This record gives sequence, C-alpha cells and structure tokens, in this order.
Amino acid sequence: MQLAQSAIFLAAAVVVVPLFKRLGLGSVLGYLAAGAVIGPSGLGLVEHVEDTLHVAEFGVVLLFVIGLELQPKRLWEMRAGVFGLGSAQVAVTSVLLAAGAWLLGLPPAAALVVGFALSLSSTAFVLQVLGERLELTAPHGRASFKILLFQDLAAIPVLAAIPLLTGSGEGSEATQGPWMSLGIAAAVIAGLVLAGRVLLRPLFRWVLSTRVNELSSAWALLVVIGTALLMDLIHLEAALGAFLAGVLLADSEYRHELEADIEPFKGLLLGLFFVAVGMSADLGLIAAQPLQVLGIVIGLVAIKALALLAIGRLAKMPLGSAASLAIALSQGGEFAFVLFGVVKTAGLVTGEAIDLLVVAVTLSMMVTPLLLIARDRITARRAASNRREFDAIDEENPVIIAGFGRFGQIVGRVLRMTRIPFTALEVDTTQVDFLRRFGNEIYYGDAARVDLLRAAKADKARLIVVAIDDVEASMRTVEAVRRNFPELRIVARARNRPHAFRLMAHGAHVIVRETFLSSLDAARLSLEELGVTPSDAREYVKMFREHDERVLNEQYAIHEDEAALIASAKKFSADLERLFDADARQRPR
Repeated sequence: MQLAQSAIFLAAAVVVVPLFKRLGLGSVLGYLAAGAVIGPSGLGLVEHVEDTLHVAEFGVVLLFVIGLELQPKRLWEMRAGVFGLGSAQVAVTSVLLAAGAWLLGLPPAAALVVGFALSLSSTAFVLQVLGERLELTAPHGRASFKILLFQDLAAIPVLAAIPLLTGSGEGSEATQGPWMSLGIAAAVIAGLVLAGRVLLRPLFRWVLSTRVNELSSAWALLVVIGTALLMDLIHLEAALGAFLAGVLLADSEYRHELEADIEPFKGLLLGLFFVAVGMSADLGLIAAQPLQVLGIVIGLVAIKALALLAIGRLAKMPLGSAASLAIALSQGGEFAFVLFGVVKTAGLVTGEAIDLLVVAVTLSMMVTPLLLIARDRITARRAASNRREFDAIDEENPVIIAGFGRFGQIVGRVLRMTRIPFTALEVDTTQVDFLRRFGNEIYYGDAARVDLLRAAKADKARLIVVAIDDVEASMRTVEAVRRNFPELRIVARARNRPHAFRLMAHGAHVIVRETFLSSLDAARLSLEELGVTPSDAREYVKMFREHDERVLNEQYAIHEDEAALIASAKKFSADLERLFDADARQRPR
C-alpha cells in the first residue's frame, strides 16, 4: 500500500469514525462509511479494493484466532454450543439461501456455494460491534461467539476444497488435477500442524531468550506470513494459512504474551478491514439497480435473522436474547468475498450477479448496527411502558440502604445481625423479585427520587448507605440527599478514585472504595504466604492504608489538575517507600 493511500485511510478514519461515535452509530459503521466515501464508487481517492481486502482479511483472521485462544480443550468444553448451534445455523441458512439463489436463476452448484458463503457472518465485525456495546458476555453474545467459532472451523475444509470447485470436471486429466491438488493441500496442512507443534515452542523459546521484545512480535508475524505464502504456493487461499498460524500460536503456552505483543496492531488491522469492505460497495450499482440491491439485502438479512431466531428459541433462549442473536449474525461476512471470486472464476455465476452480491453483503454489514440501535430503542420504550409503580413504603427505620446488590446486601446482613433495622431500596426489578424469593424485605424504587426518600422517612433516619453500583445513579442519590436532607449522614460506596473525589465534592461523610479493603486483605495474606509474620503483615497493611487515605484527602484539593495529580502520585509513592524504609530501620533485627 502506497504511503499516500495509507494517509488517506488514516485521515478518513480520524474524521468519520469520531463523528459516527458521537451520533451513537458505533465505530464499525464509521469505518464502513469512510471506506465508501474514499473508495472507487465515492471520491475515488483509493483504488485496488481487492488488494486491500486481501491484506485486511489476512490480518483479521490471524488476530481473531489468536483472540479466540482456540485450543482443543476449550473447544471440547464448548462442543454442545459450538457444534450444536453452529452446525444448525450453517445448515439451515445455507439451505434456505441456496434455495433462494436457485429460484432467482443460479445453477444448483453455484446456488449451493453462494448459499453457504452467505450463511457465514463476519467474525471480526460481530465481535467488534458486540464488544463496543459490552454484549459479548450476554447470552446472545456467548451464543454468537460459539456460532462464529463453528463458522470459522467450517471455513477450513471449504477453503481447502476450492481447487475442486475451479476444475471443469470433464475428462480424467481434469478430474485428477483437482483431486491431486486437494491431496497435496491436505498433506501440507497436516505437515504444517505437525511441524508447528514440534518446532514452534522451541523456536519461540529461543527468540524469547534474546530478551528483545520486538522479536516476539516479529516471530509471530513471520509464522503467519510464512504459512500464508506456503498456502499460496499450493494454490490455496492465504487466509487459510493465516488461520492455521493463529491456531498454532494460540495453542502454545506463550499465547498470552503474543496477544499482548500484537494487541497494538489489532485495532488498525480491524479498521483497515472495515474500510476496505466499505470501499467494495459499488455506489453506482446501488443507484442503477436500487430495487434489486434492496431486495437482496432484505432477503439475506430476513432469512438469516428468522432462521437464527428459530434456532435460538429451539435452544431455549429467551425471546429477547434470541432476537438479539438473530440481529447480531444477520449480515454476510468477509468469507463470502472469497467464494464469490471462486464461482466467478469458474464461470458458474456472471460478473453482474457477483457485483450485486458483493454490494448486498457490504450493505448487510451496514444494516446490523442500525438494527441493534432500533432494538435498543424498542426495548427501552417497552421497558418504559411496562415499568411498574414504585412500592409504597410504610416503615420508619434509622438506616436506609440505597442499592441492594452484592455490596448493599453485606451491609444489610451485618445490620440485621446486630438487630439494627433498615429500609432497603433497589431500582432493578429483577433483583427485587429475586431477593424477595429468598425472604428479603426490599422495596422497589429509585433512591434519587425525593418523594421516595420522604416515604422512607429520610428526614427521621440517622444514616443512608449509598451502595449503588452505577456511578451516575450514585451521584444523583447523594446530591438529592444533601440537598433535601442535610442532616442525614451519608456512607457512600465509591467504584474508584475519581468517583471518590466526586463523592467528596458533594458532601458524602464516609467514603468506602469498594475493592480497597478486600485488596488490603489480599495483600496481607500474600505477605504471610511469602513468609512475613502475621503481625508485621498487619502493620505493613495498616501503614499503607493510613498513608493512602491521607493521600486521597490531600489529592482531592488538586484532583481537577491532571498534571498536579500525576506529580503528587509520584511524590506520595516515593514518600511511602521512605516511610517503609524508616520503619524497617527502627524494627529490631
């Protein structure tokens, strides 16, 4: 890629992506839009889309597999979801999409290949979108992960079988060529896997022995490029070599170090891939045949979404999770571009039809974030319409606990043990219903609402414990209490130091950093495990705690000045070391 074109890529990303993020559309849609703008169908600033896509796909496949940590043990543990959900999704959507392609006039062989290609979603795209939305750990995020994993595994034999697809099939010589190519490919792949398992660890250990950090990244990239070139020599896709290289690297004990080394390149490579996909959109074709393009996009997204919704429900997923799964995987993927090239080269599909399919896959990626935004708005509107009324509070207690999650429940148990009554408020209806099943007395309500605080007799209470997990909700509650009940003492949970500073600024009387005390306990126990006497370990931890609490109060005065805050952190760190050294000298040896 020329230097000028690299500058254009970076400039487009820097300008367009932040704009899309501010509009709430996500960075992925921004990259796609940037590619469409600078591509041949847009301003024409960058050409050679195929070469860019090839390089980008190569990087994405490598980074994806390394990120997956695709190990046989982990794959076996997830076998039910991977091979159950994954195989069902690929089989059902392939058949449906192949039937649709056949009805539209494609020959049976071409329709089957196109159907399979369209059944695969974009691994890099889906993981990036769900990661930005913090949904990878949600039920539909985990299910998407398993299905995508199966899709990538299913892609391996199809990539290896590409020589069969390009053969004419006429005559013994023509038949022998593809089968011979497939046999050579299988032998090379088997040898590559065997050599990788035998040679990879010793070679990487030797590279690490140099203690030059850059060499480990260079070694990882060398393995990837070498395997990709080897695949190219035997007329297989370089993406297959990158995939296998990633599997070999992920299966080594050094995979975590490799992930850390390659992490800086990950975002740029993913961005390059999405920009290249956006560049592949033929805007002229969209303008010339809008109905055909729109029909293919709607058909692709609808068929995949409905199939995934049915599979999710059959797997006993809740309707909301199944719908989210259906939306997340409803687009086409980058592997479709590879197979479209195969059927085009083999003469099974005309170039015009391939152009329509490429545009449809690209647009389906652009549609997915918009569908997720629409889902969020529908869910929020439904939640608002179904929101139940806050509970009526008919008791008066000396303590109010705002937020009855894992933090607030411990406070409540201790108070209950000491026979101190309290009123617990929780805004999460699911949490309220769950706790009530276990016999807990808890009220559904937002502690930031003044009317609810009055109903809880905050004007007569002695103390409120703000144990809310969400920082902004916590601050709203503290502000409401200080403004309307200035005599009420506040014990507030802080997620981190910045949150603690905000609580201090709004007048919280006692601030408890949620992981601070447990971290001190872990430090004390660690010292004891290392041979420090229990009394010394307690003294060291006490010394650190007192010092850190003093630093917290002193830093509050300068917490809005970042430069001063950094300088004070360095100063207080040095002060702590001097304090420890002075204490060590005073102790009897």
